[in-house]
Amino acid sequence: MAKERIILGIDPGTNIMGYGVIKVTGNNPNMLCLDVVHLNKLGDHYLKLKTIFEKTLMIIDEFNPDEVALEAPFFGKNVQSMLKLGRAQGVAMAAALSRSIPVFEYLPKKVKMSVTGNGNASKEQLSGMLQSMYNFKNPPKYLDATDGLAVATCHFLQSKNGQLISNSKSGWKSFLKENPDRIG
Repeated sequence: MAKERIILGIDPGTNIMGYGVIKVTGNNPNMLCLDVVHLNKLGDHYLKLKTIFEKTLMIIDEFNPDEVALEAPFFGKNVQSMLKLGRAQGVAMAAALSRSIPVFEYLPKKVKMSVTGNGNASKEQLSGMLQSMYNFKNPPKYLDATDGLAVATCHFLQSKNGQLISNSKSGWKSFLKENPDRIG
């Protein structure tokens, strides 16, 4: 009997958090869920963070994932946006860790490269590839949902039999190594 595992992928955001859940049986992924959490009507940033934590726990309790994969904040020029995204990611990460679920991070380019073969693919290209992979008819209204699904799919594609093939090139250590000129 093929081993099963469930992967929750999250695209953290402070206005819309996208997520996707896949069930992997053997080497075959199947989409269980694709959705978003709307946060834009919540004015207070701390209320948004609390909601991200609570909604992430609700998703975890509903689907009981074995692993959680998160999109790491991209390293842009707007420090305030990066800080807010980092907080959103940290809160989602804390929710998973509070349930003792292993967490994995992937940079946006890594997610796009894993799913489409192009690290610079657009959200629409990413969505189209996922539609083809998981055979769903219409793209969701918010592409943040397919971004979350893409993160779960990336994690699946980066692993074999539940074991990571290689260390993912994500996080601060990798960024600093690749960008020594940005260290002050």
